[in-house]
Amino acid sequence: MGSLSIWHWLIVLGIVVLIFGTKKLRNAGGDLGSAVKNFKQAMKEGEADAPKTPEQLAQGGKAGAESRQHEETKS
Repeated sequence: MGSLSIWHWLIVLGIVVLIFGTKKLRNAGGDLGSAVKNFKQAMKEGEADAPKTPEQLAQGGKAGAESRQHEETKS
């Protein structure tokens, strides 16, 4: 069994269109596109919030350690 030819893929595409219809496929494509767009936007926001310099990284680590110590003394 080798790779599938273009005719196999066209037949599969035709069957998918017959089963789901073009409207459902169009909606699914739009949903997928908006999900990718939202993911990219979230990644950009995450990069903007991330510390840039080693000093900022060190300050973030100290703040986390201080809050953990504070929580341990409370319990």
